[in-house]
Amino acid sequence: MTNNKYKKGDQKLLNAWAVYDWANSAYPLVISSAVFPIYYGALFFDDLYIELLGFNFKNTALISFLTAFAFVILSFITPLLSGIADYMGNKKTFLKIFCYVGSLSCMGLYWFDLTNIYIGLSFYFLALISFWASLVFYNSYLPDIALKHQQDYISAKGYALGYFGSVLLLIFDLAMVMYPENFGITGENPELLAMRYSFISVGIWWISFSQYSFYFLPDQKEKKKIIKDVVWNGFKELVEVWNELKKITVIKKYLIAFFIYSSALQTVLLIAAYFGEQEINWPNDEKTIGLIVSILLIQLIAMFGAIMTSKLSEKYGNIYTLVILNIIWALLCVGGYFITEPIEFYIAAAFVGLVMGGIQALSRSTFSKMIPETENTTSYFSFYDVSQKVSIVFGMTLFAFADQITGSMRTSILIFVFIFLIGALLLKRIKIKNFKSLWHET
Repeated sequence: MTNNKYKKGDQKLLNAWAVYDWANSAYPLVISSAVFPIYYGALFFDDLYIELLGFNFKNTALISFLTAFAFVILSFITPLLSGIADYMGNKKTFLKIFCYVGSLSCMGLYWFDLTNIYIGLSFYFLALISFWASLVFYNSYLPDIALKHQQDYISAKGYALGYFGSVLLLIFDLAMVMYPENFGITGENPELLAMRYSFISVGIWWISFSQYSFYFLPDQKEKKKIIKDVVWNGFKELVEVWNELKKITVIKKYLIAFFIYSSALQTVLLIAAYFGEQEINWPNDEKTIGLIVSILLIQLIAMFGAIMTSKLSEKYGNIYTLVILNIIWALLCVGGYFITEPIEFYIAAAFVGLVMGGIQALSRSTFSKMIPETENTTSYFSFYDVSQKVSIVFGMTLFAFADQITGSMRTSILIFVFIFLIGALLLKRIKIKNFKSLWHET
């Protein structure tokens, strides 16, 4: 069902959009960052290496290579899908499809183990593809539903809601892992079984709460009938946007800078839990709880970090604030090299939380402000999305090779110090404090 009665800037519409962050953020927290990395690491308790497709992979390198490959696929399919969505006027349909496939794939991770490694990796692959593909359609709603002056705040609000909602689910999952017997979970390894149940909880959470957003989010224009050359028309829609985008110098400069620092940012976020699992000297039987507590700390602080960053951008401008955030991230990577003890990991987690939500929310809203008034917002955001995905391929592949060669995640993470600093320098080339001079808001 579609509800198109709310006008751009209406608070109900803005809240409905932000609620989807609440729904889908369970995936990056529980699957990407918290429970799954711990579960995955536990499967390799006896041996960090596995024979797969004729190659002997280190476990962290394997998941890094697979993640990078997923983003290669995403980089090819999402621009075309966005062009089709803009042409057909049905971005919500695509958002729903990827939401449902992603949710079901998260549930499928219940069967992930070393005896079913190919099936497990396939569900991991599909969940990752679906989550990230859905974001281009979700993010592209931002300039459609929010006025320019609302976009920094509502983008931050979305991330804040996502952090809070996913924390609630993680607390529930943590209770299952810590006290499985209280949930009727028994057997030889009840903790691992509880982790598998947590994957099911993510799918249920994602698919359930997204329904509120699906009801209120509008379809952007009158739908066209499905015709034989719909793919070709979608491609032409994309080319039209590309030709427009090439003329906007500030967007080109921003996307280059975003590509650079996002390659470091997203890779660090994706491998953080694996780093904590392998490189920190946890006391006996405290590793699982310590990692989850660290991630909870990150999420809780990130809520405030996202809102705080939106306030700083109001005072100092989006670009200057992003420069400072990149420098802080570079310093955190330097600190990460020296971290060995749990208390040091907790402190680092607190600082990561402070800047994680801020840089993600502000990056999204900054690009949104740069987009001219257009119906083709999905295609515009596909270029933002592809920049992010290709950057992840670059970052994850770079890290995976360094990790495979050196055998040390600690040494490999130092690469990103320089990448964050390059990102900061590229951002400084963008001489703009506000966006009123770019487009007139009606």
